[in-house]
Amino acid sequence: MLACGVMSFAATAQAAIETDDWAIYGQSTLVTQYHNKFKAPYEGTNSLPNQIEHPETFDLTAYIGRRLWQGAELWANPEIDQGFGVGNTFGVAGYPSGEAYKLGAHHPYFRLPRFFVRQTFNLGGEEREVEGAPNQFSGKLSEDSIVLTIGKFSIVDIFDTNTYAHDPRGDFLNWSIIDSGAFDYAGDAWGFTNGAAAEWNTGSWTFRAGYFALSRVPSSIKIDTAFKQTAMIGEVEKRYQWNDLPGKMKVLVYNNHGRMGAYNDAIALANQNATTPDASAVRKNASQPGYALNWEQAVSENAGVFARYSQNQGSKEIFDFTDINKSLAVGTSIHGNSWGRDDDVVGLAYVTNGLSNEAKNYFVAGGTGILIGDGNMNYAPEKIVEMYYAYRIDPKLSLTLDYQHIQNPAYNADRGPVSIVGARIHVDF
Repeated sequence: MLACGVMSFAATAQAAIETDDWAIYGQSTLVTQYHNKFKAPYEGTNSLPNQIEHPETFDLTAYIGRRLWQGAELWANPEIDQGFGVGNTFGVAGYPSGEAYKLGAHHPYFRLPRFFVRQTFNLGGEEREVEGAPNQFSGKLSEDSIVLTIGKFSIVDIFDTNTYAHDPRGDFLNWSIIDSGAFDYAGDAWGFTNGAAAEWNTGSWTFRAGYFALSRVPSSIKIDTAFKQTAMIGEVEKRYQWNDLPGKMKVLVYNNHGRMGAYNDAIALANQNATTPDASAVRKNASQPGYALNWEQAVSENAGVFARYSQNQGSKEIFDFTDINKSLAVGTSIHGNSWGRDDDVVGLAYVTNGLSNEAKNYFVAGGTGILIGDGNMNYAPEKIVEMYYAYRIDPKLSLTLDYQHIQNPAYNADRGPVSIVGARIHVDF
């Protein structure tokens, strides 16, 4: 469910080409993960397999930018992908790899995840230099400005960003750590959609709003290009200084409107027909709102902490992200200055994910969701610890070792715990 922001540990190299009118970047990332057998008295349709797995994912991306007119940029990101995540992206709500999508492929395939135009209007005030980066030209941005983005991109390119936990190509890998777990943001099976976003920067505040298309059906490979099923998002960001160190607080609200099934309706129909509940059988036009709180704070020049809390209504099936109705994540990120490795980064995070009562009853009765469904459930919150060490080999090449301990995978105390060991190689060019 990858969505790289404009600046991250993995996106700091200078553009291979940047002129007054053009910019070109490139990146490639390989992730491999491994887990052994674990306690699993039963398995369902969407269970994490109780067997040794060591799948890999690979991607190769070009970021091609063209200045159109004053303040306007066009960006296209052609990409080649290949591979599978553990369990073929089933079995854990806080899924362990942001480099794995909701479908895998044995052979490389081409796609265009981003194709958008950004227009910036500088309104005055103090100007700051903006460094060139993937999907961002170098230039100046005034303290007061308006930024409009329209086209195909990922919602979390703009919303719910966090300096310390947001880029699976450079920092944490777990879905519910790099994004707010209960933020059911619109996107196809790769996490991208069509829509528009507006940002108003004024002093230490930023106000964002967006309007996007949901998938045609929940977690589909195709987006509803007719915009009959939509997501509306608003976010407020406040920047501040604490002991002369930067911090941010963000409050996000959203509402998805589309054809979605209510868990209680699915259970009622299953009881009537003596079958297993299926949310897809009771879909009708409905809305499901939610919110996310997102905080980050530098605690020194080389370290920072972060926290996210998110929750959605939880009475209906999740539409496009993952089966989480409430989530709390906390963590820290530390650069290696104190041990003589200035460009290395170590990260540690903990997240606990939960279900609503309606969702819990649905999955206990054998229902399946986007990522989970063991056929039965001894409910307990899903708890995950992730730690990584990103070793900077040179300015364009990094190697990361990652470990995740997952207790109660898919909220099921009868299964697990599971330990997942991973490695990531990332190169910019």
